[in-house]
Amino acid sequence: MRSAALASILTALMIAGPASAISRYESLSKTCAAVQQLIASERAVILRYPAKGGASLVLYDRFVSGNGQCSVSDYAARTYVPTRDSPLCPVYNCKPSSVFNPH
Repeated sequence: MRSAALASILTALMIAGPASAISRYESLSKTCAAVQQLIASERAVILRYPAKGGASLVLYDRFVSGNGQCSVSDYAARTYVPTRDSPLCPVYNCKPSSVFNPH
C-alpha cells in the first residue's frame, strides 16, 4: 500500500513538471529590439520601468509574446514601455476581455 502511494506521488510530480520562474528585467537597460527579443524567446517577462511624467515611481508589469500567455478571459493588448533607445517600445500585456471590450 505504501509503495502504491509513493508511486502515485512520484507520478504526479513528474506530470506537473518543474515550475518555471518568470524573468525580471530593467527596460531602460536594454534596447527596444532586445526587450522584444526577450519577450519573444521567454514568452513572458516582467519589466521594471519608470512611471510617466518624470515621477520617481518605478512600475512593474508582465509582458507577453501573444494571447497564448494570457488567461482565457484576457487578451494580449499592445502597449509601450520606455527602453534605452526608445521612449515608446511596442510590446504586449494581458488585459481583461468584456462585453464592452471584446478585443
